[in-house]
Amino acid sequence: MSNLLWKSLVVSPAVLGATLLVSATAMAAPNPTTQVSAAKQLGVTEVAQQPEILAQTTIDQVNRYSNEGNQGNSQSQVTSVSQFSDVQPTDWAFQALQSLVERYGCIAGYPNATYRGNRALTRYEFAAGLNACLDRVNELIATATADLVTKQDLATLQRLQEEFSAELATLRGRVDSLEARTAELEANQFSTTTKLVGEAIFAVTDVFGGNTGDNNNTVFQDRVRLDLQTSFTGRDVLHTRLAAGNATAFTQFDNANNPIGTAEGTQTFEVGSSGNNSVRIDRLTYEAPIGPAQVYLAASGGRHSHYAAVNNPYFFDNTDGGNGALSTFATESPIYRIGGGAGIALNLPLGKGGGLLGNSSITAGYLASQANDPALSSGLTNGDYAALGQLNFSVGDRVAVAATYVHGYSASGALFDSGTDGNTGGFDVGTGQANFLGNAGGVTPSSSNSYGVSAAFRPSDKLSISGFVSYHDVTGVGAGDDYEAWSYGVGVALPDFGKKGNVLGVFAGAEPYSFNRPGFGGNNDIPYHFEGFYKYRVSDNISVTPGVIWLTSPGQNSDNDDAIIGTLRTTFTF
Repeated sequence: MSNLLWKSLVVSPAVLGATLLVSATAMAAPNPTTQVSAAKQLGVTEVAQQPEILAQTTIDQVNRYSNEGNQGNSQSQVTSVSQFSDVQPTDWAFQALQSLVERYGCIAGYPNATYRGNRALTRYEFAAGLNACLDRVNELIATATADLVTKQDLATLQRLQEEFSAELATLRGRVDSLEARTAELEANQFSTTTKLVGEAIFAVTDVFGGNTGDNNNTVFQDRVRLDLQTSFTGRDVLHTRLAAGNATAFTQFDNANNPIGTAEGTQTFEVGSSGNNSVRIDRLTYEAPIGPAQVYLAASGGRHSHYAAVNNPYFFDNTDGGNGALSTFATESPIYRIGGGAGIALNLPLGKGGGLLGNSSITAGYLASQANDPALSSGLTNGDYAALGQLNFSVGDRVAVAATYVHGYSASGALFDSGTDGNTGGFDVGTGQANFLGNAGGVTPSSSNSYGVSAAFRPSDKLSISGFVSYHDVTGVGAGDDYEAWSYGVGVALPDFGKKGNVLGVFAGAEPYSFNRPGFGGNNDIPYHFEGFYKYRVSDNISVTPGVIWLTSPGQNSDNDDAIIGTLRTTFTF
């Protein structure tokens, strides 16, 4: 090498880095506190962080490692120093870099065409780059181009090789170990396109207050979800989710000790539970971009909140997941629980930034809960269904507003049933007066037109305010079965309260209610719902959430004692 190059290598770690072939991952030296970059030979190879943690390499990291050179996502060998966007002719090390690039060709950059010469360099990084240059010199000699390698350069390389012999041996050992473990993982991996995302909930819960408290016991309940997420292009996702649980919601009782329903105060882990831990597929959906639009297809278990923005941050979590609010009411507006099942939805942006519609989009979806049933009164178009349309607006990342319309038809007997495959009577939120489709004579098919507005405001990173209002106009086919229903709520969340990842949330509102319904005893009091919870993040994979739900006027009757539900929920995610 030239004297300038040798002096530069001795003086500055930044120029020592010029010998590196930089990869996308980091490699750690024996001192665990030292950050080290990675490189192996001329064909840029990723080196793991430490030998003792190589077994923790994820499948996608393994795929990237094994496909180096076969994909177009890695930076190829540069042929001119001008290809580095952050290297200028005025830089003091420019000539050294130019010599290494144009004479020996043993320099590569980051995937974004940068060199990052100002960052610190360790002995292991230098050894990795030295190893690459040694290989390159051997290649030049083997291809009869040895005249490019001067005697002075060979002497310099020999001294460097002796100085860094220990590091070079360690690097080669690590790379060999990584290659062996990569081969083992590839041979035994489940799938190259699918990853497993799991959630397990353990919950101890009880209800207090009058006859409701007397007629229920303390319970320990569970729910497990295993979501196989498959991507074929990197931009699409196929959800195949298995679920099992034994949770059952508490039954509310009036002041005469008569049961009045279970939906008020229903908690998210109690939705759709079989009660006996039997396994079922509770979601089978596919999402993919087509041009500027995002398409959602549901074969089973489709929900409007899978594809539509609910604007309820820190309360909503992955459609009744275990890291948001405790109750179904505080999680999302009841309008998204009208219908569900199988169908299609589309999200389309209306602008490209700037202007009135610059940050807006339109959402449309159709879900049928009996799409698999070929009977004349069922099927994709003649059974229970719900069609949704929504306009979404946002101002930066601080304000989001949505206006929602849902037209539905149901013969199953409940309005807010989340598309329970046509089962009669089951619903997830609200009072019986707001849900029951029919009259004193029994269940009758009904159509509904529902209108909702939701909004979220984040004035700072430590505060989030969100809320919704929904109105529902239900028309039955029989006499005396038309009615109107209302619901509204507002929540305040304090993220990172006490510790990063924690959330303190308070939510208050009125669960879906309806006045003057025949057959319900003239109960016209508003059923208010108050909820507070604190999600404490034990680790990246475990959170503990204690909380309280306070229900006033159960069954829309203020004569009934208030019900108070206390819960300690533990959520494991993996």
